[in-house]
Amino acid sequence: MARYTYENPLITRYASREMSYIFSDESKFTTWRKLWVALAEAEKELGLNITDEQIDEMKANIYNIDYDLAARKEKELRHDVMAHIYAFGTVCPKAMPIIHLGATSMYVVDNTDAILMKKALLLIKKKLVNAISVLSEFCMKYRDMPTLGYTHYQPAQLTTVGKRAALWLQDLYLDYEQINYVLSHVKLRGVKGTTGTQASFMELFNNDEEKVKKLEELVVKKMGFQEAFKLTGQTYTRKVDFYVLSALSGIAQSLHKATNDIRILQSQKEIEEPFEKSQVGSSAMAYKRNPMRSERIASLSRFIISNEANMANTEATQWLERTLDDSAIKRLSIPQGFLAADAVLDIAINVFSGLVVNHKVIEKHVNEELPFMATENILMEAVKNGGNRQEIHEEIRVLSMQSAEQVKKFGKQNDLIERMSKSKIINMTKEEIEETISPINYVGRAPQQVEEFYNETIKPLLEENKDLLGVKVDLKV
Repeated sequence: MARYTYENPLITRYASREMSYIFSDESKFTTWRKLWVALAEAEKELGLNITDEQIDEMKANIYNIDYDLAARKEKELRHDVMAHIYAFGTVCPKAMPIIHLGATSMYVVDNTDAILMKKALLLIKKKLVNAISVLSEFCMKYRDMPTLGYTHYQPAQLTTVGKRAALWLQDLYLDYEQINYVLSHVKLRGVKGTTGTQASFMELFNNDEEKVKKLEELVVKKMGFQEAFKLTGQTYTRKVDFYVLSALSGIAQSLHKATNDIRILQSQKEIEEPFEKSQVGSSAMAYKRNPMRSERIASLSRFIISNEANMANTEATQWLERTLDDSAIKRLSIPQGFLAADAVLDIAINVFSGLVVNHKVIEKHVNEELPFMATENILMEAVKNGGNRQEIHEEIRVLSMQSAEQVKKFGKQNDLIERMSKSKIINMTKEEIEETISPINYVGRAPQQVEEFYNETIKPLLEENKDLLGVKVDLKV
């Protein structure tokens, strides 16, 4: 059947059903109703004339939502909260007089946003922990495999395959810390009234401050939170939304960097992302193995990173106690930011758990450059054998230039070892030179660094979050 309206690809192609549900209409509007129930219960407990029958009626109809009626009423009223109060009231006629009593629209809107963001952050944390887990296994497996390191994308000293991946892992660990920080700072707006002064509730409770304070405490507890913001205007500070999107941006930055590295290494045929048996790399070039998963992470990550600015600008441009120009941008940026972050984490788990390491290609690239890097060590060994340091240095310099010319101008193999073994000035056999330049001698403490980082930082993290491990990823495309 042909489709004639735009559908968000974050939902149809990328994000998980679990994350999509968190920001669904059902999740949002049933949370509104739960907040209305919590408010009515708390008000009853503190002495207002609200009956158990009214509350039971509300509870029985939390999921009984007439979306068509709400949509028609919103078109008439131009107010979504009033439309849903009306829809709720039609199925709760006894409770209708006390629904939303004393509250402003932001009681349900902002508190729901906080609740949904916390749920979404917990799902992000779960998937981030699983990405860290599978990547850490890769780091440990290849912690002592020498590979050519690069600075400025020019051959530099050797590192190891596991150490390079551990740099990606460390970035994700920092993101994990940031997610935990943000989770600890997501609070409810609470029960604050129109401009945050709680004036309407002071009126309801005859200026009994203790009851008004207790009202907020009860609602916060009923909704599963520890606290609300001490101060709000009509809304909680939009800086919270920025912190949330900033944490998602951090994850995107880390995964963009990691998968950019994988794309470069796949071009060199050293490391490749998973490639399924029936997967097609190109519609024209049948031989190609494109790093399409890593490319998708890069593409979605750029969206997440740029999305962070939306909440920065929203926080910066709020007027006085609140203006409505925060509403439309929040409806777009927060759900889509989470959907995209959910998607890149799913893809990352898939990529990290199936990385292919082509040992022989890596070894070939190491051997092409290592003789040049090892010349200082060879110089030291040759001097130990009785040679003249200055003469040997000059000999190695000349031979290095000759060998480099053969590689660059004629595309030949690096024959520096052969040239040095024939030199009477250097006076070392080919076997002695090769023993001196064994790649493992040039990776420094890379293997130990990986082990230490895993044992001291990652292993405790995984043990602390063992209940979150075991996410199964099924990519849609």
